[in-house]
Amino acid sequence: MRSFLFRLIGILEVAGGFYGLVTMLRRLLPLGSTHDSIVAVIGLALYAFVLVAGFELLGNTERGVSFSRIAQLLQLPLVATPVLSYGLHCGAFVNIFATLQATPHLGLDWHVGSQGFVLAVAGPSVSRLGINLLALLSWLALRLR
Repeated sequence: MRSFLFRLIGILEVAGGFYGLVTMLRRLLPLGSTHDSIVAVIGLALYAFVLVAGFELLGNTERGVSFSRIAQLLQLPLVATPVLSYGLHCGAFVNIFATLQATPHLGLDWHVGSQGFVLAVAGPSVSRLGINLLALLSWLALRLR
């Protein structure tokens, strides 16, 4: 069971990391504004790290487990406030979040076969805070060896 979970996590990291790298390169190459370029370079570094972590995990190395734990922790928070926004997912996500407005409510969002990266100094007018449950479960699986 452990081997199956590690392979699944590694496959999602490799697929999401590669897809994210391609997306960030596409975002970086037109050389637009400095802000967009900086965010694209940060995203490029994060996706490259996740891709390496996935390959190392598939290679069944101790470094792969350590890198994958960090990669899952990077995907854990979901923050969207008017001041700061951050979110990262590679391969798949299952987000549970709370929308903070006059009447707060919980929400659930999921997708498989995707990537996403948001880093902004400003964000939406209605704040959302949450966690990626898939990243949390993956991190726990990597901890329970």
